[in-house]
Amino acid sequence: MDCQEKLEVPVYTDVDRETFLSDIYPLRRPAVLKRVPLGPCMRAWTVSYLAQKGGDREVKVHVSPEPRMDFLHKNFVYRTLPFDKLIQKAAEEKHSDFFISEDESYYLRSLGEDVRKEPADLRKQFPELAEDFHIPQFFEPEQFFSSVFRISSPGLQLWTHYDIMDNLLAQVTGRKRVVLYSPQDALYLYLTGDKSEVLDIDTPDLQLYPEFVKASRYECILEPGDLLFIPALWFHNTLALQFGVGVNVFWRHLPLESYDKKDPYGNKDPVAATRALQSLERTLGILEELPPDYRDFYARRMVLRIQSRAYLRQPMNAVEANLDNA
Repeated sequence: MDCQEKLEVPVYTDVDRETFLSDIYPLRRPAVLKRVPLGPCMRAWTVSYLAQKGGDREVKVHVSPEPRMDFLHKNFVYRTLPFDKLIQKAAEEKHSDFFISEDESYYLRSLGEDVRKEPADLRKQFPELAEDFHIPQFFEPEQFFSSVFRISSPGLQLWTHYDIMDNLLAQVTGRKRVVLYSPQDALYLYLTGDKSEVLDIDTPDLQLYPEFVKASRYECILEPGDLLFIPALWFHNTLALQFGVGVNVFWRHLPLESYDKKDPYGNKDPVAATRALQSLERTLGILEELPPDYRDFYARRMVLRIQSRAYLRQPMNAVEANLDNA
């Protein structure tokens, strides 16, 4: 039984760069973009073609005994496979050759050549496949951060998390459900770092996570060829309804110095945010010197101070008003 009302993600068709930058991007809301040209990949990327073009290059893969992967508790193992073998295994419903069980799930997130220093780039890791995929030119070339090749077994569900960069998710093959939550609902998502502790978002344990019902749930189904614009800080949870292949394209929209230079995944909090969170931990340590009732009182004062100084109010209301008048 669903615990949250499902809000639709708006859909736009035949979007070009000008329309994206003028009508969609400024709203800072997720949007499904249909009929944006993605190149020959749309007809070419069959299982056999991907296996042939990708070849026997070795890739590091998540393998899980169950389809709902949990990054917080690590219910998966990493295994290395030739790319062509991964493609074939991920497309299967049952496996005669397996690591854990015959119905194990596979997930590939492509990595850079030097995983500690280089972001993923489809053009470098899979140049022959990159020729088939045309990145929509919705941002300046110097803003480009990474293009991440993703492959999912049917039924695979990934944990709810946020990214710090803007992101276009291109669904090339297979259908995928995506559920999103606003950054302003962060208080209801029971966060550990950038990830939500609520693993089952469809039938959550409301005794453990009673506030979760307050989060507004945005949902869409991506068909092959669809793009999903996911603005930075929007939480997202994906469910592969079929074997699926896609590409995420991330780009920097903050000044370059805002980002951690030693972050090849693009998921470390901005430098200023990291400093602020570290300061908060030090402050909380100081509060521990007080008796519990004093600690509670001054913590509440701090929360009020944060609300008055940092919460975004009028700008989001203005966006809501624009949507209502659209």
